[in-house]
Amino acid sequence: MARYTRLQVLNAMVETGLVPVFYHADVDTAIRIVDACAAGGAKLVEFTNRGDLAYEVFVALVKHFAKRDVILGVGSVVDPGTASLYLASGANFVVGPILNPEVAKTCNRRKVAYSPGCGSASEISQAEELGCEIVKVFPADCAGGPEFVKAILGPCPWTSIMPTGGVDATKESITNWFKAGVSCVGIGSKLITKEAIAAGDYAAIAAKVKQVLAWIKEARGA
Repeated sequence: MARYTRLQVLNAMVETGLVPVFYHADVDTAIRIVDACAAGGAKLVEFTNRGDLAYEVFVALVKHFAKRDVILGVGSVVDPGTASLYLASGANFVVGPILNPEVAKTCNRRKVAYSPGCGSASEISQAEELGCEIVKVFPADCAGGPEFVKAILGPCPWTSIMPTGGVDATKESITNWFKAGVSCVGIGSKLITKEAIAAGDYAAIAAKVKQVLAWIKEARGA
């Protein structure tokens, strides 16, 4: 069961502005990655459902961080069965590459935030009708980049967007997305790099998270 309410999760997403995204099959490595993200200032971390028995790694993360102020969620969820499995395992939010109305219903029954992947105005509108507060735009670069966000927010200023897949961990990219009007961004391998993990350089991951958060704060202030 989720430790945090839907309102707490959504507010943390907007307040922080960053959702680090990763998958790793090794529990110890996954713990160190989450630790690094938290050390850098990230309040939420998305663990993606991408490998066999990935939920077992997620359960280990939930247990390890049970007394820490870290909001763990799951990504790459495309069906209600998978959503239910992770909700029962302690997921505080659910993210998907696609929009599935049945996943929305499953999450709504538990009052857990669901951010589905959308690539058009119609999909975003459908997601909002299903109760999705923060909509993931995916793949963000292919959907049209920051200009797509501006185009959506023109007629629909109430929409909250989280682009994922196309957001770089650079000042230019962060600035462009937030100036376009996004509520937060999801960043995966550009933030939590394979090189840093292979080298065991978790301090570098923490430093990069901290830097991205500083760029977000600067972009919002501008």
